[in-house]
Amino acid sequence: MPPPASDLVVRPARDDEHDAVGRLTVAGYDADGHLLRPDGTYDHEYAAWIGDVAGRADHSEVLVAVDGDRLLGTVTWCPPGSASAQLAQQACQGEFRTLSVDPAARGRGVGRALVAACVERARRAGLREVLLCSLTDMTTAHRLYASMGFVRRPDLDWSPLPGVRLWGFALTLDA
Repeated sequence: MPPPASDLVVRPARDDEHDAVGRLTVAGYDADGHLLRPDGTYDHEYAAWIGDVAGRADHSEVLVAVDGDRLLGTVTWCPPGSASAQLAQQACQGEFRTLSVDPAARGRGVGRALVAACVERARRAGLREVLLCSLTDMTTAHRLYASMGFVRRPDLDWSPLPGVRLWGFALTLDA
């Protein structure tokens, strides 16, 4: 296991990093088989969407975790009103999506730092809830979310495609 990221910094992605962040996002999902459809075919459409960082950055905040110049991970923060939000539809809710960590950087607290940055943005904005959805087999992510206080919300579950089930999770913030 790699050592903890002592110089880990979470910040907004720069425009000149969008292509690299897109490749990192796709690589993280691909490494775990999350771009395979239930029938075993590769989901090129979703891979293109998660790889389009510039498109998401137009209406969301794409964050990156870096150690020096090295990109370690990324997440998309969707504040209220973001066109990328799937679950957060109320002014008191935010959402994050496309959390991905470079497979070589896993075990260093990168995912936790990225989620914490989203929660901090929600707190600063006075939001009451942070939502997310996750594939049912993303069990490592589910453990991370639970350790940070997120709870499963079956009322938020949905299916974007036949055979694909997304679980909803929520973190209630103090007023």
